[in-house]
Amino acid sequence: MTASLREPPLAAGIGLRAAHHGAVMASRPSVGWMEIHAENYLGGGAPRRVLAQVRRDLPVSVHGVGLSLGGAEGLDQAHLDRVAGLVAAIEPMLVSEHLAWSVAGGVYHNDLLPLPYTEESLGVVAGNVSRLQDRLRRRVLIENPSTYLRFDHSPIPEPAFLAALAQRTGCGILLDLNNIYVSAVNHGLDAVGYVDAIPADAVGELHLAGHHVAHEDGVTILIDDHGSSVCDAVWELHARAVRRFPDAPTLIEWDTAIPPLDRLVAEAKAADARRARALEHDDAAAA
Repeated sequence: MTASLREPPLAAGIGLRAAHHGAVMASRPSVGWMEIHAENYLGGGAPRRVLAQVRRDLPVSVHGVGLSLGGAEGLDQAHLDRVAGLVAAIEPMLVSEHLAWSVAGGVYHNDLLPLPYTEESLGVVAGNVSRLQDRLRRRVLIENPSTYLRFDHSPIPEPAFLAALAQRTGCGILLDLNNIYVSAVNHGLDAVGYVDAIPADAVGELHLAGHHVAHEDGVTILIDDHGSSVCDAVWELHARAVRRFPDAPTLIEWDTAIPPLDRLVAEAKAADARRARALEHDDAAAA
């Protein structure tokens, strides 16, 4: 039987990475769902055969990294059509992309670059998101970025920018809790206040990941490298987010220094246990 198309499971998921294709083909991972990066599966061959098997066994989400929704040049029609073809073929439970830009003058950069939060940039992003949703004929979740610099002119707070984008386009929000924590530490912001400022009905997914702590000239900078376990501070933020957005499924991201598949499955199980404890605490507090 094909896994459910539209109702996200509440058990945590993990990313499907090439390093784990063999292990995934050999046995069905004991997780709620799996996420793919769209650009890794736009062609055919072995990756699509692995994806076809996973899709038969588990719900799948599609996470785009190359549409450049913050780009003033608009969306690349050929790339958009390829992503739309993938989404039509596998009918994922969720589709998401980033609040960032990565294309300029026809050149694709290997980074998700930040944008200033202004009324002008909101109009650009909203137009691109609307075009994307019209092409896919479905709601898309937009992920908050991790950032390492701040613009001189960026008058709209990031949570308010995301909330306005959701209101204007009908899109949802993929709330990456590690990104919130990384940006909050890097810029001296309030991570808890960020979570509380996001509209509760807009969040359709939560991301968790690890980060690297770098020290440069006496300054500590967090780098969102997805290369380690989730830290305690991000787990605490997750507990708050679970109580605020109880219907949003959680994903464990791990993209560098990738461990064995069993390690990711264990991290997803830890997320499930922590989610249950957070909701039990919420129920007890309300009693």
